[in-house]
Amino acid sequence: MDKKIIITGASGLLGRECFKIFDSDNEWTVLGLAYSRSSDKLKRVDLTNFQQVASVFREFKPDVILHAAAERRPDVVEKEEDKTKQINVEATRNLCQLANELGAYVIFISTDYVFDGRNPPYKITDKPNPLNKYGLSKAEGEKVVMEYSSGNIIFRVPVLYGSVERLDESAVTVLFDKVKDSSQSAEMNHCERRYPTSCSDLAVALKILMDSRIKTPDLTGYFHWSGTDMMTKYDMALAMAQLFGLPSHHLIADVKPSTGAPRPYDCQLDCSRMESLGATKRTPFKTGIKSVLEKFYP
Repeated sequence: MDKKIIITGASGLLGRECFKIFDSDNEWTVLGLAYSRSSDKLKRVDLTNFQQVASVFREFKPDVILHAAAERRPDVVEKEEDKTKQINVEATRNLCQLANELGAYVIFISTDYVFDGRNPPYKITDKPNPLNKYGLSKAEGEKVVMEYSSGNIIFRVPVLYGSVERLDESAVTVLFDKVKDSSQSAEMNHCERRYPTSCSDLAVALKILMDSRIKTPDLTGYFHWSGTDMMTKYDMALAMAQLFGLPSHHLIADVKPSTGAPRPYDCQLDCSRMESLGATKRTPFKTGIKSVLEKFYP
């Protein structure tokens, strides 16, 4: 029997990978939603317009809603708090309301930034304590999702990279512009610890979770997924330079905390619940990032 999934943010970094993996499986029927980058395959929908969303959902009748759309740039959120709330919280509320009406469940893509980074690794039972407005908006979104139904899922992930259309589409790949330009020095944060995670690996993990849920309906609540390479932005930049035989003398390690929105020091996630389902594929950072960046060099 066909299972039906709606993916919000299907034109985004993670959404594209998830759309691809579900679209290639004959047991799933997928509808991808986008807004500014809609296409022949992706339906243009404004998630903040309840009537527009309701019309699409009621016609398609999904079993699962993978909510990957979000404002995810911490420094943007600090300046556009109200706009962020519309997409990260209010749109989430709309989706949950429709999910309840249609007998579907929601998987809400959340972030390791709901934690303060002071006491890793973070278990699924640990209480959120976000340091910035982005983390606050996602924590509020989590609360909405679980208030609507205990059958919903919160899926927390760290910084992501993948097959980007532009280098600035990911906080990881954007570093490559400065790596390539050795004519001027570039400070790279060497304080906060990150766990860059491949979107293709993450899409596989999400599909494992959803396929497992069919057999085990009590797979609800909180899940974590993350890569295992602990790196600062400086470490990532050095790795990129080494992979492409580029100079690194211009890259300067900045050991002070990031400026702008406060960032947690170390939000390592305990992923044991996902690993117990068989989600173990993790592409080493150097392997994954090389394949992503090759088209941007030389």
